[in-house]
Parts: sequence; C-alpha cells; structure tokens
Amino acid sequence: MAVQHPLELANGCYDDDGHSLRTGTLWSCVAHIITAVIGSGVLSLAWSTAQLGWIAGPVSLLCFAIVTYISAFLLSDCYRSPDPITGTRNYSYMHAVRVNLGKTQTWFCGLLQYVSMYGTAIAYVITTSTSMRAIQRSNCYHREGHKASCEYGDTIYMLLFGAVQILMSQIPDFHNMEWLSVIAAIMSFTYSFIGFGLGVAQVIENGTIKGSIAGVSAATTASKLWLAFEALGDIAFAYPYSIILLEIQDTLKSPPPENKTMKKASMISIFITTFFYLCCGCFGYAAFGNDTPGNLLTGFGFFEPYWLIDLANACIVLHLVGGYQIYSQPVFAFVEGWSSRKFPSSGFVNNFHSFKLPLIPPLHINLFRLCFRTVYVASTTVIAMAFPYFNQVLGVLGALNFWPLAIYFPVEMYFVQKKIGAWTRKWIVLRTFSFVCLLITIAGLLGSIEGLVSAKLG
Repeated sequence: MAVQHPLELANGCYDDDGHSLRTGTLWSCVAHIITAVIGSGVLSLAWSTAQLGWIAGPVSLLCFAIVTYISAFLLSDCYRSPDPITGTRNYSYMHAVRVNLGKTQTWFCGLLQYVSMYGTAIAYVITTSTSMRAIQRSNCYHREGHKASCEYGDTIYMLLFGAVQILMSQIPDFHNMEWLSVIAAIMSFTYSFIGFGLGVAQVIENGTIKGSIAGVSAATTASKLWLAFEALGDIAFAYPYSIILLEIQDTLKSPPPENKTMKKASMISIFITTFFYLCCGCFGYAAFGNDTPGNLLTGFGFFEPYWLIDLANACIVLHLVGGYQIYSQPVFAFVEGWSSRKFPSSGFVNNFHSFKLPLIPPLHINLFRLCFRTVYVASTTVIAMAFPYFNQVLGVLGALNFWPLAIYFPVEMYFVQKKIGAWTRKWIVLRTFSFVCLLITIAGLLGSIEGLVSAKLG
C-alpha cells in the first residue's frame, strides 16, 4: 500500500481500511490488462514464429493463450479468502500467497514477483530506446536511401525515457492510473495494427508466403534447439500478467463480484491480444521468412512508408510509458508500505509537503517516495544500458516469470481455496498441467540465457 496523506483520506480518496476507493469497471480492467500484456513482447513474436516454423509457431501462441486464461481463471478466485465472493480481500499477489500458502512460500513468491516486475521495467527501457532510435534511422533511410549507414546509439534515448519515468513515477498508485492505461491501450492497438498491416502489404508485394514448416535453419541441431527454446521464452514473456492480476482486480467495484468481472475481462483481453499476436507473428514471418528481424518494427524489414513506421514506433514509446508504470507501481506500493510500517515516526518516510503551482491542482510530495522511485528508475535505466539485448532479455524474463508466478502459485492456491484433495481427478489434471509448463519454462530459460551470454560475449 502506498503511503497516504491525511488530506487524501479526508477527501474521500480512500476507504476505511486505507485503500483507495474502488471505481474500476470491466472496461477499465480490460485496459489495464491490455496495457500490461501487449507490450514489448508482441514485437518479438514474428521472430519467435520464424524460429519455430509454421506449425509449432502458431500452435505455441494459441497454447500460451489458453494457459494464460487458465492461470487468470484460477488466480481471480484467490482475490478473496476463504470464499471467492464474500471472503476477506487479498489486496496483492503476495497477500493472497501469504493467506493461502503461508510465510515461507510468500518470501519465495515476493522475490520472484518483484524481480520479474523490475526486469520487465528494464525490458521496457530497452524497447523504448530501440523504438526511438528506429524513428531516427527511418528518417535517415528515407533521406539517404536504404543502403545508407544509419547507425545511432541508444544511450541518450534510455536516459530520456528514464527522465520521463521519474516524473510519471510520482503518480500515487494504481487507482490514479486509469487514464494512463486507456491511452497506453490505444497506443498498443495502433502499433499492433500497423505491424499487422505492414506484414500483409509485404506478403502481397512479395506475391508469396515465405517460411517453412521447420522454421529458420541453423548451423547445428544444438543451435536450432537453443533458438527454439529462446523463442518459447519470448512467447512466455508476451502473455502472462498474473503478477499484477490481483492488483488490477483490487481496482474493481463490487457488485458484481470482482472474480466474475475479472474472468470476463481476462477472456476479452486474451482474445484481443491473441488475435494481434497471431496477426503480427504470422504475417511478419510470412513477409520475411528466414530474414525475420528480432523486433518487427525496428529491425527494418520495412522501410516505407517511413512516416507510418515512425508513427508505430512513437505509439510503442507512448504505450511503454504506461506499461512501465503498470509493472512498477506494485513495487512502489510494497516498499513504501513496508517502510511506513517499519518507521511509523519517521517524517522523511511519512510526511507529505503540499505545493501549489499555477493552473494545476495542489501537489503532495513525500520525500521518501520521491527519492526511492527516482533511484528505482535510475537503476533500471543503468542495467538496460549494460544489457541492451532485446530478444534475449525478453526470453530470460518470460521464462523466470512463467512457471512459478503464472502456474505454480495459482494452482497451489486454487487447491487450498477449493479444498481439492490429493489424487482426485482435478488434482491430477492440474498437477500434470503444472509439470508440463515447468518443462517449457526450463527450456525457455536455458535457451534465453545461452542467447544472452552469446550476445554479451559476441
């Protein structure tokens, strides 16, 4: 829970428990989910499809969509305990794990969850700088010709994005972000449509559908396996949003019951994202075949119309401004809430200072919030500058996040919530489901780490 100012409580921004009043609806929930899901991951899906081929690629995208919905279905019932409709609220993923599985697993969950969120913020810094550099390169190619040497660094763009995020990070919490998620969701639709449209246009221009059943060939069987595993890691990054699902669900008003609204929002959101993922992944591969770039809109398979490529990359940048906050706000809330409880008499941690500037509402500044969030953003920017490898970073993050947070904990909490006994039919099915997903996670993690090490050493 973010630190609150007494003025905010007095003004009715928070309920009796000190949590923001819940005004979220089905469609605000859909906007939050789409902002979280359709991020930098969609841009790598054409490359992932190319590594897996025409059968395994689309099938993998559909399977991950089904798995993501199952995860969301199980987890949404854990928002309240012990009853999913009338029980006590669990305000966050960690809170739900603590109530259902105990303290030991809570520490493990918390470590994975916040490392994953932190890593996603790093990935968004990398993606944003790549898109900003792509705009500059696109204009250069338009002026100088497609054979020109239009090479630019990305450090300045990472620093610029970091500066913007320092300002955006002063948004108090999730409940004040609905407008940002709506803008970000619109941007994600825009650049996904552009990527899809450019892929279709390129296929028509080529007069043929490129690609093969086996996907991109490699020098050795081992290299092919590593690339296929890395592709699975990239797809795993693109889908799950379980680490922030309960935080999003906590914004929903009730009635109707939050779990029912969340399940409906998840179905709508996953259907929309899967449509875009299949379109971008499959048409991107169909357009470029073995030459499919790692990032569909910045790898310069497309050169013209340059203004449309510029628009798509500008939308990516605007979307990731919101996406960065979606994944960072839970971290802010946890650290600031813990600090407030640990140091209740500290003025630095708990006091707010009001400032009134012309033409804008009064600002309530907390020094600890300002310092911590600034250091957090700066650290993600520095690490992104050290490891600016798009596909490999996405693969590592996707694999780390996928099984433990999207599968293991939701399944275990569902067993406790529904009192499912060992060796019953449902227990066997969910255990098998969890084990298969674990194998996929291990494969994706190994392939992505190998790719990251190779890129760094190369």
